Amino acid sequence: MHFVYIIQHTQNKQIYIGCTNDLERRLFEHNIGQTTATHRISGEWVLRYAEMYIDRQNALARENKLKHHGSAKQKLLKRIQKSLL
Repeated sequence: MHFVYIIQHTQNKQIYIGCTNDLERRLFEHNIGQTTATHRISGEWVLRYAEMYIDRQNALARENKLKHHGSAKQKLLKRIQKSLL
């Protein structure tokens, strides 16, 4: 299984979209500063949304669609608005 996920930082409210085959491990890596894009001095990243895919190609295609800041990302963020900080 592969996941497309959205995490949000507790202090600056920034969101990050990613893709992984191990959601728990990946969230841990974000929080210990192992990922350059999400390295922060304080606060933590919390999972706000995840989609599950059977194959990696579909998950990567969805992640790319969301990361390109188009209408797909805006629709998803609007749909999960109450789940965000």
